[in-house]
Amino acid sequence: MNSVYSEKKPSHALEYLIVYLIGGIGYSMIEVVTRGYTHWSMTLTGGLCLLIMYIHFGRHPNEGLLTKCLFGMIVITSLEFIVGCIVNLLLGWNVWDYSNMHMNLLGQICLAFSSAWFLLGVPVSYLCEALRSGLRITEH
Repeated sequence: MNSVYSEKKPSHALEYLIVYLIGGIGYSMIEVVTRGYTHWSMTLTGGLCLLIMYIHFGRHPNEGLLTKCLFGMIVITSLEFIVGCIVNLLLGWNVWDYSNMHMNLLGQICLAFSSAWFLLGVPVSYLCEALRSGLRITEH
């Protein structure tokens, strides 16, 4: 007897929640180690960044490492700009300010940190692979 439920695709909600939490906590830890503190908005943003990269890398498993790094840099820099415009410029929370950094845009993103996000793509791509293997995830 074939059940309707057996034909349903499994939900990836738990998988994505785990990845999101790892990204949020992981990025917060990076900030605490490098800056001495973090802000809850960065925890949320870090989780979203890792989740986007995890989904993308899973859908494009044969992408080269440099392409993954470039994709990660674009994702992180874009979200950093959007979140920065909201929390720093609109709400005035002053979570960070890159206005004294070379080649910055509205003090929210800068070339130095975008370069760091590119380099962060290396361990993140391996982390995503390990998570996918550890969570026994199949292609979506």
